[in-house]
Amino acid sequence: MAATERRGIGLVFAVLGLVLLAPQAALAGEPGVPDPPNQLITDTGEGTVSAADKDFVIKVRLAGLWEIPAGQMAQEKSKDPRIQQIGKDIAAQHVVLDKMDRAVAKKLGIKLPNVPNADQQGWLGEMRGAEGTDFDQIYIDRLRAAHGKIFPAIATIRASTRNDSVRKLAQRANQFVMTHMTLLESSTIVDFAALPTAPPPAAATTAAAAPALAAADTNRAISPAPSSGGLSSPVVIVVVLASFGAAVLITRKMWPGGQRRRRRYY
Repeated sequence: MAATERRGIGLVFAVLGLVLLAPQAALAGEPGVPDPPNQLITDTGEGTVSAADKDFVIKVRLAGLWEIPAGQMAQEKSKDPRIQQIGKDIAAQHVVLDKMDRAVAKKLGIKLPNVPNADQQGWLGEMRGAEGTDFDQIYIDRLRAAHGKIFPAIATIRASTRNDSVRKLAQRANQFVMTHMTLLESSTIVDFAALPTAPPPAAATTAAAAPALAAADTNRAISPAPSSGGLSSPVVIVVVLASFGAAVLITRKMWPGGQRRRRRYY
């Protein structure tokens, strides 16, 4: 085989390896898709820190405390090179995110945990007790479900926080989570049917309108009811018209001459 052909075949395998083992690198800088300009967000620690902000910073820390060891297990226990690479990438990226999170916590005086919570420890226990494809399924599904749960929470913090450091952390965390969901889904074994579904639009609209409807019902309930002894508006109008007609008839009978004179005048 000629050297040129060997180099060509080698290049093909290199590209395939890049796509299969690191799709996030192959798709980096996707044309037409903007990357958020994170450098435009300040990071001074200025702004009120809400209870939700603190909870978010703690949850970012907790995510790293279990996903880093989970990724290490994926590299050791899985027999699938793709799962091994996913675990390696997610674990390494959580090391970076954890460093960012701890810096924000230190700046804002937020105390962080050093061990995973009970649920996370349970998931890690499941992974330790599983082997082969069973491990792969547990690893992928547990992480995909966890990322799907935190994803909307991060968006809420990003949109609502008054603190610029929390805002920047939320923006970065959002990018990490989207990357991790994409990596996990690239395994092709995510059980999407087991994931929670979004509420239907009608239900969301009804839920949003419920307070207004309740207020309207309350207003109707506390409005004074018409008195049973009173007269409704249509009845009053009829009575007034009848009274006026009777008055006209009486006037004509009492002063007939005046009526005749008016008729002669016209």
